[in-house]
Amino acid sequence: MTCAACVNSVEGILKQLPGVRKAVVALATSLGEVGYDPSIISKDDIANAIEDAGFEASFVQSSEQDKIVLGVVGISGEMDAQLLEGILSKLHGVKHFLFDRVSSELEVVFDPEVLGSRSVVDGVEGGSSGKFKLLVKNPYTRMASRDLEESSKMFRLFTASLSLSVPVILMRVVCPQIPLLYALLIWQCGPFQMGDWLKWALVTVVQFGIGKRFYVAAGRALRNGSTNMDVLVALGTTASYVYSVCALLYGAISGFWSPTYFETSAMLITFVLLGKYLETLAKGKTSGAIKKLVELAPATAILLVKDKGGKVVGEREIDALLIQAGDILKVLPGTKVPVDGVVVWGSSHVNESMVTGESAPVLKEINSVVIGGTINLHGSLHIQATKVGSNTVLSQIISLVETAQMSKAPIQKFADYIASIFVPVVITMSLLTFFGWYVAGVLGGYPEEWLPENGNYFVFSLMFAISVVVIACPCALGLATPTAVMVATGVGANNGVLIKGGDALEMAQKIRYVIFDKTGTLTQGKAKVTTAKVFTEMDRGEFLTLVASAEASSEHPLAKAIMEYARHFHFFDEPSDTDQSYSEQAKFSGWLQDVSDFSVLPGKGIQCSVDGKWVLIGNRKLLTENGIAIPSNVENFVVELEESAKTGILVARDNVVIGALGIADPLKREAAVVVEGLIKMGVQPIMVTGDNWRTARAVAKEVGIQDVRAEVLPAGKAEVIRSFQKGGSVVAMVGDGINDSPALAAADVGMAIGAGTDIAIEAAEYVLMRSNLEDVITAIDLSRKTFARIRWNYIFAMAYNVIAIPVAAGALFPLLRLELPPWVAGACMAMSSVSVVCSSLYLKRYKKPRLTTILEITIE
Repeated sequence: MTCAACVNSVEGILKQLPGVRKAVVALATSLGEVGYDPSIISKDDIANAIEDAGFEASFVQSSEQDKIVLGVVGISGEMDAQLLEGILSKLHGVKHFLFDRVSSELEVVFDPEVLGSRSVVDGVEGGSSGKFKLLVKNPYTRMASRDLEESSKMFRLFTASLSLSVPVILMRVVCPQIPLLYALLIWQCGPFQMGDWLKWALVTVVQFGIGKRFYVAAGRALRNGSTNMDVLVALGTTASYVYSVCALLYGAISGFWSPTYFETSAMLITFVLLGKYLETLAKGKTSGAIKKLVELAPATAILLVKDKGGKVVGEREIDALLIQAGDILKVLPGTKVPVDGVVVWGSSHVNESMVTGESAPVLKEINSVVIGGTINLHGSLHIQATKVGSNTVLSQIISLVETAQMSKAPIQKFADYIASIFVPVVITMSLLTFFGWYVAGVLGGYPEEWLPENGNYFVFSLMFAISVVVIACPCALGLATPTAVMVATGVGANNGVLIKGGDALEMAQKIRYVIFDKTGTLTQGKAKVTTAKVFTEMDRGEFLTLVASAEASSEHPLAKAIMEYARHFHFFDEPSDTDQSYSEQAKFSGWLQDVSDFSVLPGKGIQCSVDGKWVLIGNRKLLTENGIAIPSNVENFVVELEESAKTGILVARDNVVIGALGIADPLKREAAVVVEGLIKMGVQPIMVTGDNWRTARAVAKEVGIQDVRAEVLPAGKAEVIRSFQKGGSVVAMVGDGINDSPALAAADVGMAIGAGTDIAIEAAEYVLMRSNLEDVITAIDLSRKTFARIRWNYIFAMAYNVIAIPVAAGALFPLLRLELPPWVAGACMAMSSVSVVCSSLYLKRYKKPRLTTILEITIE
């Protein structure tokens, strides 16, 4: 693909295929993502449809777990190839395979229920008695090698074209100044001079040998009913070449020798190829973020081999791509954790800054969760693989970045439309230029002195027309948005902000309101019981036992805080060293009472039966709805808690209030300055919480938020967001829990705290991997900087064409005698798309904003 018109063609072809649900094609990465029904159409059918349209297509990767691509070392002849095929045919579970003898690549499709990818490798290597060595081909590495191959190919074409074009230019400019060489060039050889023969021969190789790709691509575009940059290049160079050949033949017949313009055709192709080479290099740099992320994962892992009894009998080094769920892996000090898993032996500290952004090492002991790509610092660990392949955290991050780079910002639709009509408009302008100058000349509209030596009105007009065709550049328009989005998503990933697409980027720069959840977003989410008061004759220990028994079945953060408080109360058991949940430890220690009829009432609390007595634990709403009166002394105690930014939890047994708990959740240290920073940026922060009004106001006052919505149920959060959207304002929601997912989905821009739940992350457009609220400012600032860059790209691309086309058409020639020879126009066109890509690459210099700068704080 060479420009936005090609992208539109491929997308159109894919969307017309039966069984294809969605198709997105990206110019900057030359990748397409297709969602399809495998019962109607296959991957091969999709690739063949693109090939039939004249483009080159090959399958890269999919979400399916039944295929592996391997490099085979050790095949030296036909006998070896037959041996390999024989081994694979006998492997139980292999559906089919394809061995490419040129690239030595083996593609195997297998039944994942019967055997795994490592079994395929072990089966082949074992069956050949070690003769064959199989290497797993990482899809990202294969793509990188293809990119390198493409840029190498473009460089070879450019150097070949340059080496043939330079002599043509020398014959025109330098050789006439050297008598001996000039005499050789004007030597009559048959109907033409030697110089004419040489130029014709050299340029023919450039035009139809090296320039063949432009004819192929132009033919492909025209066959699909569209036009692209290749059509312009093919048209301009062919016009120049055909005119030069006709001028030679006409001179041989009539004796009237018009000037030839062979060098125009050759230099045009040379400059366009230079532009394409520089473009492939620059586009390769835009996808650097994916390469960096891929490099985070180690290439190999140490697998612990066990006997039937589960005893470790040895270890072997395997490719990290061959790890299977359940494998026990050894992680040495100073090495990277190969996949997501759980520690089953040993203890160590692990650097998880790649995911969390926290530089402090994290202690890992038995039952601790580890993330693939993080670095084990000190002790050895044995981990059991729990998530492999595309399910690992690192793979999901890579997938998010990839998807973002594939998606199109709404602003790009405008560019795609312009690109679709660009070439026909340019060709029309070129024809108007030609006829305008030609008719004006014939009618005496300008003096004959303006004509080139031995030239005529036809030649004079044709050169202007060719310049118009070749100087126009739809590529710059097509690359303006995707390259900037690619760089921005990569920069975001490096700064701990995962962006799910160009549309999210475009929306984020318009944010007017940011709605914060309270618990776990503005606060640390680690609630602690600070007060426990009993209002009856019940013993304090009995009260805490009752509350802990009821809360043991709940997964709510407040329930866990109550369990922890009860456990650490002096007469209970000390916690064990294992990482069991509180409820499991409590049941094991035997001090919990029997619970039945347990149920959670969202936004209110819980209810259950403890040893036959009905217990309610929650807020005032829960008790009043159940007809339980709250005594004034209890109400005063709860009000006092709430006014000091604590949450009051009421406990009732058999319709009588027996006690209350005060729970505090400390604010994140950066919360107040981030809120102030957003206000300085012109964004209004709002807090929405299910907590009561007094606690909500106290927390909001502490962080500096004026607008508060309290006692809002999960479904109500989405309603609050819609109320702000009514005026057309763009609203962002920052949240972390399952209860935030409806609001995250309802918001124009959902921002999920990275340490939050998978459901929240799935619903959001931005994922703040480091769980740091400062990244809300980074996300908004990055989107603003990106769209400022995209606007500059469009201004430059449009201005280039608006200014360059009239100059090429000769608008300044009558006044300033300024004309652009076609080969100079070609050089300008080649540089325009490169300059747009380089402009996007400038985003790589992005530095996240410092809060001291935003808040205008001077540090002396």
